[in-house]
Amino acid sequence: MFLTIHLNLDNAILAFIYMFSAFVLFFVGKIVYQLFHKDIRMNEELVEKDNFAFATANVGYYVGLLLAIGSALIGESSGDIVYDLIGIAQYGLLAIVLLNATIIFNDKFILHKFKVKKEIIEDQNVGTGVVEGASAIASGLIILGALSGENRSVLMALCFWAIGQLILLGATYLYNAITPYDLHDEIEKDNVAVGLAFAGLIVAMGNIIGFGVDFDFYSWEDSGIDLFVDTAIGMLMIPIARFLTDKILLPGQRLTDELVNQEKPNNGAGLMEAFAYIGGSVLISWCL
Repeated sequence: MFLTIHLNLDNAILAFIYMFSAFVLFFVGKIVYQLFHKDIRMNEELVEKDNFAFATANVGYYVGLLLAIGSALIGESSGDIVYDLIGIAQYGLLAIVLLNATIIFNDKFILHKFKVKKEIIEDQNVGTGVVEGASAIASGLIILGALSGENRSVLMALCFWAIGQLILLGATYLYNAITPYDLHDEIEKDNVAVGLAFAGLIVAMGNIIGFGVDFDFYSWEDSGIDLFVDTAIGMLMIPIARFLTDKILLPGQRLTDELVNQEKPNNGAGLMEAFAYIGGSVLISWCL
């Protein structure tokens, strides 16, 4: 009985130490975000201007940061707390840098027809803020998968992260190609409904890609095949999920009409489309 209590107390102390290290990394992640965005006064945007667009993007970053930091905490303990903490610090800091670098990359290439920062800070464009937040969450999921797999070096993890980001970018271009409206034009006009739908697609693909790159590495051939199959299924999900939203979740209504062909876009319809993508990605990851 005494031994059981002693072991439980030791585990609780270790859990507290690891949790505290996660909070430290989270604080570092906030500082790094501010360093990458020196021209943004966060408190002014959140408190004085009540900028909901920035709040949405910022919360998305924090969710992505939480997921990215998780890559440093998930896994078996080595039994040596100093060694574990060094590993958490190394992988946690790497995850933070990757997340911030990815956000800059996505801003340049996903919503490439306008300035994302201008839309969020100057125009308080909520549609853009939602997409920005989703981009951070998707990147966090990819980083979580890329850094969590067994039998891989840091360089190998970086390769899977880069491949995952390129796949995510390809998925956004495919989505833009199959939608019967100009995605960038609608989001730039602050169409929140379109932004919500697109954000759901981004998070869903981040979930599938993160699942696809999270495996025990044995060979490039086997890993490449697994990743190709998982992401190919994810790409096929895009038109299928949109069709099911149109025919099942919104019976009697055309999804495009609800999103863009009326005076006030239907945010609920955009949210339903987002759910279809995210729900589909969760089912796919459960079944594969």
